[in-house]
Amino acid sequence: MTSPAAARGQEVRQRLLTAAAELIPERGWSAVSTRILADRAGVTPSVVHYHFPSVQAVLAEAAVAAMRQVLAATDEQFTAAGSPAEAIDAMLASIEQHSAVDPMSLLFVEAYLAATRDERLREQLATLVAEFQQRVGDWLAVHQVPDPAETAAVLAAAIDGLLLHRGLGSTGEGTAEVLHRLVKS
Repeated sequence: MTSPAAARGQEVRQRLLTAAAELIPERGWSAVSTRILADRAGVTPSVVHYHFPSVQAVLAEAAVAAMRQVLAATDEQFTAAGSPAEAIDAMLASIEQHSAVDPMSLLFVEAYLAATRDERLREQLATLVAEFQQRVGDWLAVHQVPDPAETAAVLAAAIDGLLLHRGLGSTGEGTAEVLHRLVKS
């Protein structure tokens, strides 16, 4: 059984993570300070450092958790497909909800940028990507797609690229046909 104090501590920690996930896309990674994070979470600044070693640690944990959720949802859509072509359509549909300027897209972009300066975050994001590629590659192998691991890597990169390009006004028109050719067995 968890003590009331431990439960309160977990609740405060979760509020900090939720606030961080909201603030990253709103303000940008580097503009989130201890004070801003504490205000959003409804705690004093000292509480931030009681629960986390730094603001960067809160931001990283919040971003990785949010990204993990998005990838899990994409996995579910992908693996529910009956064929590789349907899986491609499911992956493309999963990005339709993102405009590239929506909070989750901005969180991804901010996290990728922060990872260029934070080795630990870079390793965590690399692990997420590798795990996603492995799951997609395994699924593609079951469906006898040639070179499943390499194809999965290209698909993951294509999805990331499509999201980034959406922010520049690209519609990705014709992408489905190209990706369908990629998974033909």
